[in-house]
Amino acid sequence: MLTTVVGHYPKIPNRPRPARLRQAIARYERGEISREELARIEDEVTIEVIQEQVEAGIDIVSDGQIRWEDDQTYIARRLHGFAINGLVRYLDTNTYFRQPVVRGQVRHPGEPFLVRDWRFAQEHSPRPVKAIVTGPVTLARLSQDESYGSHERLVMALAEALAPEVKALAEAGAPIVQISEPLILWHPEDLPLLRRALATMLAGVACETALYTWFGSIERIYPQVLELPVTTFGVDLVSQPRNWQVLGQHPFPADRKLAAGIVDGRNTRMEQVEEIVAAVRHLSRIVPPDRLYLNPSCGLEYLPREVAQAKLQRLAEGARAARQQLGVEA
Repeated sequence: MLTTVVGHYPKIPNRPRPARLRQAIARYERGEISREELARIEDEVTIEVIQEQVEAGIDIVSDGQIRWEDDQTYIARRLHGFAINGLVRYLDTNTYFRQPVVRGQVRHPGEPFLVRDWRFAQEHSPRPVKAIVTGPVTLARLSQDESYGSHERLVMALAEALAPEVKALAEAGAPIVQISEPLILWHPEDLPLLRRALATMLAGVACETALYTWFGSIERIYPQVLELPVTTFGVDLVSQPRNWQVLGQHPFPADRKLAAGIVDGRNTRMEQVEEIVAAVRHLSRIVPPDRLYLNPSCGLEYLPREVAQAKLQRLAEGARAARQQLGVEA
């Protein structure tokens, strides 16, 4: 039973610490600093947020996706065939992203664009660092298609374009590659298409792979989602409490792991250790603890940075208490 994160970590600290990254981005956009100077500050903030996750006691961390504007834009900017449009609201949140627009054939650029980020993070982390890639269904659903005229063709093109990136991450040594696919909950009809896309995208990938969802009910895709060619299924157990019941209605496969989102990534209310222990006890009746990850319900970018770290610390405390009570190891 290990603790981990879903991806995003707040970029901007609370006062009185200066918002160095926000200031640097503004200065870069005004032409006052170089891209190299901005990258240096991104590196420094990445190290900071890794340290905060480690200090909180998290077993498997991320780089906080500090360089990512959002899940869609960072990937789309680096693939051939995309332009970036105006701001669009992200699902049911009060955050926005710049919508990718497909204007040509979607292709991988030839050189990996996420490997450097992962290597930098791992070099500055005493804990394993997971790599994160936006899934093809979610990227297609949140983009504007002006080229393919077919959702299916676009999804498969994205899977083919992302396949070299995932393979490069695995070959570089990433212990886990997380595929972020929240939109499959909004479009369960895409599940057969996602199965085909992941078969293409993950072909020849030897490391552990995890499909994460959030902000919705798994009822229309479960248990069929467990047939996808990934190791781990991540589910948000906070935004849709009925997901607890859905999980318990079907036997969990012995060759799959569950990543349980039990700490609210969108609410500043601090969970109690006893709540986390109770959640783990319930989960242990669904999946053995040695095949269980504990994590927030979603990325933590919706929280003040100090609250995010405090929630991770509470998650780690709860996990330790649960291990002790259940008599299991990490």
